[in-house]
Amino acid sequence: MKSTYIFPAVLIVLDVGAAIVCAFNKDFKKAVYWLAAAVLNAAVTF
Repeated sequence: MKSTYIFPAVLIVLDVGAAIVCAFNKDFKKAVYWLAAAVLNAAVTF
């Protein structure tokens, strides 16, 4: 992995982690939001 992809990869992992926490707390709207943010970030980055 290039060093330029480290920050976006960490951000994607954090977005997925936030989605998991929101889903665990039964806040599914926010979970979908964070999953969409992770997918969008991955699509733009990679």
